[in-house]
Amino acid sequence: MSARWARVGVLACALLATACCARLAKQPKEPGEVATPAALPDAESRTEPAESIVLAEEEDFVVRVVAGEVTCSGALIDEDKVLTAHHCLSERSKTGEMLSKDVEPSSVMVELGGDHFAWGEVGVKAIITPPCGHAAGEGDIAILVLERALVGVATRPPQLDKVPTIGLTVEPVGFGRCVHTSNMIRRAARKGGSVDLVGHTRFQTMASICPGDSGGPALDAKTGEIMGVISASVMDASENTLGRSEFTRLDAWRQLFAHAQMVSEGMSLSELPPIECK
Repeated sequence: MSARWARVGVLACALLATACCARLAKQPKEPGEVATPAALPDAESRTEPAESIVLAEEEDFVVRVVAGEVTCSGALIDEDKVLTAHHCLSERSKTGEMLSKDVEPSSVMVELGGDHFAWGEVGVKAIITPPCGHAAGEGDIAILVLERALVGVATRPPQLDKVPTIGLTVEPVGFGRCVHTSNMIRRAARKGGSVDLVGHTRFQTMASICPGDSGGPALDAKTGEIMGVISASVMDASENTLGRSEFTRLDAWRQLFAHAQMVSEGMSLSELPPIECK
């Protein structure tokens, strides 16, 4: 293991001691302190969305994922499948600690539209995850199989055949909100950067990430292809701060996508072979 990637192991260990729900209460004073899973408590009241597919836009493939008290981001990769981060779906203790158990699919809702108030929503019938990644780090990737297909809403397929390379410029997109963000929660393209570290299942770059961006797509800035999932980042109170950010590689978890397709076609999770962590 290289000295550079060993530092990633230290970074990942720090994630275990920090609940992402605490991010709004206490932010690091300077970038570079602690990388944190970028989920967000769903503390703000929301009105009932209107079901109106005619409002769909091309950018609506980026969705908001609500799992109990936690909100994250995700990407609609097929009419009935959403790609997101595993830690967004972990059960929480009373103190907000992420537990090694997924929430029930019935407690998860996917919201559509790019503004604070969703124009549509859909439930989840299955959650496909690795056995690791409940607190970010290794295995921080999940696929939600929806209760129904979203006909007419834009999708963007994941890029499973390309390995993120050094120098690739990625652009994260999510529904996060930093403390000093002036407007309401809405979808936003974040400042990204060039990949400077690639590991077995993850890659890193400098990017501006806010709580609530977790699970959102990391797009190839040139082609728009989904290359990774936002996992964790060093964050402060400003959405303009570039901090060391970590993303899950998609090409390392092809079996997860195959399982999601089989579940979508009617197979039971219990019939599928276990997914092994790398």
